[in-house]
Amino acid sequence: MSVPELTTDDVRTDLSTRQAKLKWVIVVDAALPAGRQVNAAACIAAGVGRQHPALLGADAEDADGFHHPGLPWAGCSILAADAAALNALRGKAAEKEDVLIFDMPEHAQSVKVYDQYLEQVAGTKAGDLVYCAVSLLGPRNRIDKLVGKLPLLR
Repeated sequence: MSVPELTTDDVRTDLSTRQAKLKWVIVVDAALPAGRQVNAAACIAAGVGRQHPALLGADAEDADGFHHPGLPWAGCSILAADAAALNALRGKAAEKEDVLIFDMPEHAQSVKVYDQYLEQVAGTKAGDLVYCAVSLLGPRNRIDKLVGKLPLLR
């Protein structure tokens, strides 16, 4: 699954994030401790930024000349769901051609060695994976329909 490449007409840093054609959300398991929620969202955001660098706006420089790396011009809402809703959301999103999905299976937070994470995921059927977080990027109307009335993470 891939999101169409952004054109210069799509990247509108002069408009509100609510007017952006793309919408980006990260939905985390509300039952996780706060530290694990933040870890999952941060790790997923890094993957999204690598895959879709056009989401990052220009770097900023403050009045004292200090550099501040570009941030996502389209914004990113962090939403909450229970584990069952998170798994269902990922399943529904996987059926859509124009939605980019990044996820963090719980295996990622249970090991300290990345190769062990890869082995654990490889040994688990897709339907048996449990997610700490799922990120969706795609057309605003499509993402809105998928996430429905999920609340912001608190």
